Amino acid sequence: MKILVCPLNWGLGHATRCVPIIRQLLSDGHEVVLVSDGYPLAFLKQEFPSLRTIEYPSYPISYSSGKSQVGAMLRSFPNIISHIFKEHFWLKKILKNERFDQVISDNRFGMWSKQIHSVYITHQIMVRMPRGLKFLEPLVFTLHKLIIQEYNECWIPDVEGNKGLSGDLSHKYKLPRNAKYIGNLSRFSVVEGIVPDFTYDVVGIVSGPEPQRTIFEKQLIEKYSSESFITLIVAGQPENVEKKHVIGNVHVFSHLSDDKLVACLKGCRKIVCRSGYSTLMDLQELNCLKKAEFVPTPGQTEQEYLAEIHSL
Repeated sequence: MKILVCPLNWGLGHATRCVPIIRQLLSDGHEVVLVSDGYPLAFLKQEFPSLRTIEYPSYPISYSSGKSQVGAMLRSFPNIISHIFKEHFWLKKILKNERFDQVISDNRFGMWSKQIHSVYITHQIMVRMPRGLKFLEPLVFTLHKLIIQEYNECWIPDVEGNKGLSGDLSHKYKLPRNAKYIGNLSRFSVVEGIVPDFTYDVVGIVSGPEPQRTIFEKQLIEKYSSESFITLIVAGQPENVEKKHVIGNVHVFSHLSDDKLVACLKGCRKIVCRSGYSTLMDLQELNCLKKAEFVPTPGQTEQEYLAEIHSL
């Protein structure tokens, strides 16, 4: 089959968790075309340099530099709705000009078509609402379910029992009829035999949309640059391959290959990172979840919830 894989660009997580899916599709002999933009597209180009890519922008959102994202989301909401319709009609246009057999969308609401088999990936069936708007959660769940039901299938990267990794996000409500759990997705699932690298005591993983990505990076540098032990910070900027600079005892890399990153994660004493869901899946795959200190993106209710249920 000829398959479009379309991860959302809100941080790297949607792209990284598509890696095992893309590997399986290629192993099964399918032709894969990647659709994304920004850091996720740069990351996927590095992971799969031989694959064809199409750049198409994700939803326009600018995170606040403060502790609440409610205002930023409300300001972005009209543009997001507009962009969902635009990407849906963009897909229709693509399908008129070129034959595809399937589209796999990671949290892109408009990437479905009645012409071909459409798959939607999400771990967040229930969208966590901020305090004061909790009463809207059932309504938002219903609206999200309507979107999900436009797809032939909904894949949930989690396990069914014991609320999995996602907790209430995909276990609180009855699943849509086309949804199923497919188990955790981690790009590190094929990484084996890596010798731990004990160079660094602390590894900080920076990710997420701007300006919060840069704010988090600066916070980590300020906190650890004067410490006596050595800290590694991976800045989540895959278009700058392993670009390095040193600030005190902090070594900052723009990006690391999977093998090097896994070695450092296995060898360090502590991991400091956002509580994004893909990060949780990666750390669980490496048996490193228990040494992680989670710093959720301020105001991002999903990450705040995941940090709470997976805290040390």
